[in-house]
Amino acid sequence: MLTPSEKQHLRRQKIAVSKLLDYAADELEVLLHTTPERAREIHALAEFQTIPSVGIRFAEDLVFMGYRTIRELKGKNPALLLDAYEQQKGYWTDPCVEDQFHLVVHYANTGDKSKKWWDFTPTRKAYRRQHGYPPERPTTSWQSMPQYRK
Repeated sequence: MLTPSEKQHLRRQKIAVSKLLDYAADELEVLLHTTPERAREIHALAEFQTIPSVGIRFAEDLVFMGYRTIRELKGKNPALLLDAYEQQKGYWTDPCVEDQFHLVVHYANTGDKSKKWWDFTPTRKAYRRQHGYPPERPTTSWQSMPQYRK
């Protein structure tokens, strides 16, 4: 999430990482000595991680897709988000990623903190049984990508 330099700037200012959302992106820009885009990205990463069971990796995925606030996900179709994500990545992903898209959209729409991503597995399975995946879905698996090999 944060670079060593950014962490150092926070320490100098005596600001805990957990307090990043107490600052607007333009304030983070000054505090962290960074660009406006990087400050918005850091703010977004912190905001997305306020959703129950969303960690840094999925927060980074949302930022990768161009989202900067939870509000931007309101009303989105989780299945279409996954389809777009896979197109951008160039490979198909683990099914739980779609469950996470369901979670963040649900949270954006309702503010309900009682759900976790795995609560949406039945919803995803039912949707995909009925609609399948788009014909242009990438054929390469996420498991074959170097960053996922063990």
